[in-house]
Amino acid sequence: MAAKRTVVLAVLAGALFLTVSAPATDFPDPAGSGSGVAAPTVRTDTGLVRGRATAAHTVFRGIPYAGPPKGAYRWAAPRPVRPWSGVRDATEPGPLCPQTASAYTDVSSQEEDCLVLDVTARAPASTGRPAPVLVWIHGDGAVGGGAFFDARRLADRGVVVVTINYRLGVFGGFAYPGLQGSGTFALQDQQAALRWVRRNAAAFGGDPGNVTVAGSSFGAAAISGHLTSPGARGLFHRAVLASGEGMMDMPAGAMGEGVPAYPHYTWRTERESRETGLGMTSALGCAGPDPQQALRCLRALPVRKLLEVPGIMNAFQAFAYGNDVLPELPEEALREGRFTRVPVMTGATADEHRLFVGMAHDAIGSPFTADRYERALATAFGSDADTVAARYPVTAFPSPALAWATVVTDRMWARGTHAQATALGHRTPTYAYEFADKDAPMYLPLPGAFDFGAYHAGDTPYVFEDPDAQKHFTGAQRRLSDTMTDYWAHFARTGSPDRPGLPRWPRFEPADAVPHTQSLAPDRIGPVDYAKEHRLGFWLRLAGQAASPAPQPAEGKEPAS
Repeated sequence: MAAKRTVVLAVLAGALFLTVSAPATDFPDPAGSGSGVAAPTVRTDTGLVRGRATAAHTVFRGIPYAGPPKGAYRWAAPRPVRPWSGVRDATEPGPLCPQTASAYTDVSSQEEDCLVLDVTARAPASTGRPAPVLVWIHGDGAVGGGAFFDARRLADRGVVVVTINYRLGVFGGFAYPGLQGSGTFALQDQQAALRWVRRNAAAFGGDPGNVTVAGSSFGAAAISGHLTSPGARGLFHRAVLASGEGMMDMPAGAMGEGVPAYPHYTWRTERESRETGLGMTSALGCAGPDPQQALRCLRALPVRKLLEVPGIMNAFQAFAYGNDVLPELPEEALREGRFTRVPVMTGATADEHRLFVGMAHDAIGSPFTADRYERALATAFGSDADTVAARYPVTAFPSPALAWATVVTDRMWARGTHAQATALGHRTPTYAYEFADKDAPMYLPLPGAFDFGAYHAGDTPYVFEDPDAQKHFTGAQRRLSDTMTDYWAHFARTGSPDRPGLPRWPRFEPADAVPHTQSLAPDRIGPVDYAKEHRLGFWLRLAGQAASPAPQPAEGKEPAS
């Protein structure tokens, strides 16, 4: 597959999500190309698969981990794969799950038989010692796929990496009265993939007893859910949350003019999700008094008909709670200690919201003006707008766009990220970071100039192979990329990124006066006062909140272990 960069501007229940995925990349020197490296064959629990090999890596692509969610199985729990005879070819990427192209990407698919994964590992070593496993849950909202992430750099460090597809948008989050699993099919797919890893990791040289689940943005939000989901217990032993939104809210207008405030960026009640499903049914011509008849009608529709409904893919990105998969609001469960206790790396980029503001305004020739900044503050903060303006005066920034991006980065992203690190750090080993490369390469086809800084998801190419980004790396950025990948690999191996030979990385201890957050920048790797940098004291005072002691589990509810 040719190298691609996927960029999405989507509407999620009225809120904009914009994320960037790493590219899919052809793996060079495949077996059979004259390299003299034999094509590797592995026996999975459903049959033999043949991958590709180089002198350094083995790669298996498009391996099914669940049956096709088609027909009567559309909007149903993932089902087992039917075993095959002979050797299944696993040298090419499998199909992407259904998704539509946008102004910024030509990626699209109408194939529902898409629940597949890729496995990348270092070429077999003589020791045969089982390697740690890292399972990557991609972000990108209603688009993307596991095949877009080239994991050879992590594999070079002795990690077996599994990248997965899962149902997206309306296919992964649809909800309807009487529909079992409403709003959770994407999460169920991810858990099915983790169960596949538990059964099959050893066949690829991995250790099923040492699995790290990692993700960025929407993928990291999903992992926040898995930490609290009964169905995910025992399926992973460490977690990496990069720019996760699990404990983030959304002020009015933060994600675009006219977008209302919402207390939870990622989560919706099952009732809210079902109401969204009812609203979409009429547009599809399947409305009626009998829910089961309506579901039969919806399941019989071609994928194309579903994708044609404006906004339908993005309306179902949020995860529904109050069900068997997510019994309670994950944010509340994390805060009160009802989650699976595994070591966690959690962090964000220094300039999260610049990507969203730039893509919607200055970088497309529609400058975010000082008047618009004043209106945005009034919309988001009402009677507190003048107080926020005094703390973030527009004259203190190179442009109104950067002023607004900083406000939202601090108020929404940094506050949520810090709250998540604090909730986790009270009860499990937690390592916090901030990606701070202000010159991270950006390759969007945009007509206007904009300083994106350390933008949302800009850290992903520093861990996954990305020739489009890495060809622009300076020497210092290449060294940062190497160090970040070393940190990830050591965390996957031991549960701590702190390793001899790397800049020291202590745990995040909420009780410390300044809990340790590791700043990751080309010119400096070391501690940063994250709360001070992002003015979190100001935002807590504005909300009438204060730092609190370690919370205790709610009476009668024991924390998960």
